[in-house]
Formats: sequence, C-alpha cells, structure tokens
Amino acid sequence: MTADQPEIIAVTSPDEMAALGAALGKFVKSGDALCLVGPLGAGKTTFTRGLADGLEVSDAVTSPTFVIARRHRGPTVDLLHCDAYRIGSADEFVDLDLDTDGAVTVVEWGQSVMAEISDSWLEVVIQRSSENDEGARQLTFSGHGDRWTGDEITSVNRALRQAVS
Repeated sequence: MTADQPEIIAVTSPDEMAALGAALGKFVKSGDALCLVGPLGAGKTTFTRGLADGLEVSDAVTSPTFVIARRHRGPTVDLLHCDAYRIGSADEFVDLDLDTDGAVTVVEWGQSVMAEISDSWLEVVIQRSSENDEGARQLTFSGHGDRWTGDEITSVNRALRQAVS
C-alpha cells in the first residue's frame, strides 16, 4: 500500500464494507489518520462504523456532515470522525482546533486538509464498481508518509483481503 502501488479491494455489500473497516480497526492506533474519499452514498460512514467496531467504540457512529466532527470514546483509543465537505480550506480546518490526541482521526472528504492533520495518513478511495449492483464498491488504499510503509502495511493488506474473502 504505497502511493505508487495502492491496494484495491472489492466489496459487494454494506456488511462487507463494515467488515473491511473493522479489520482495519485492529491495526490502527492512537495518532493515526485516515482520509475517506468518495461520492455521496459511497459508504464512507459505513466503513467508519466498521472501523469503530474494530476499535471497540460502543456509541453509534453517524455522519458528521452537519456538525463537522464527532468524538467517539473507545476503551483504549477514541475515534475522531470528521467531515471536511463544508470546510473551505486547510486553515479553516485547523481553526477548529480538534484534539487528535488519543484518537484515530477519520476525515471524510479530507484530501485538502490531511497534511495539516498528520505527516502520515491512509487514504481510502471508495468508488461504485457497478451501476447494476448498489452494494458493489472498489476501495483503493494508498499510504502517505512513513507510518504506512514496510511490514506493518503488509500485515494490514493481508487482513483487509481476508476480511472480504
């Protein structure tokens, strides 16, 4: 999962999307950042719900579109779920002064703000893979920065593929 060779995984249902998120939730740790990219209704929040399950977050995860950010408490690490769709610039996002300490930060529509959040992040691009099958999606995982290289990412790749096979 490098920027040059992204990992692409197909899912066929919302349950598989959530399972993929849950599998990733077993690997992420405090301070990690994820950028979720995809059109409305692609499954970004469904993926994040699965991630929350993997992090053992017990409260319900809903879209943060209208509140910009929600913090969900977990037993060992929190989930900070953000939506940058209505954010005009990276500076505007930084001005929110979100506390990312002790959290895994997930930003939907976050392409323009990720460099302000972390030196390393995992980008997850979600695309509909079939006009005929509403649940079919292709997810492309691209690592940015030192965190998402080496043996760790090889383990993550394996777990993600197994989650949907």
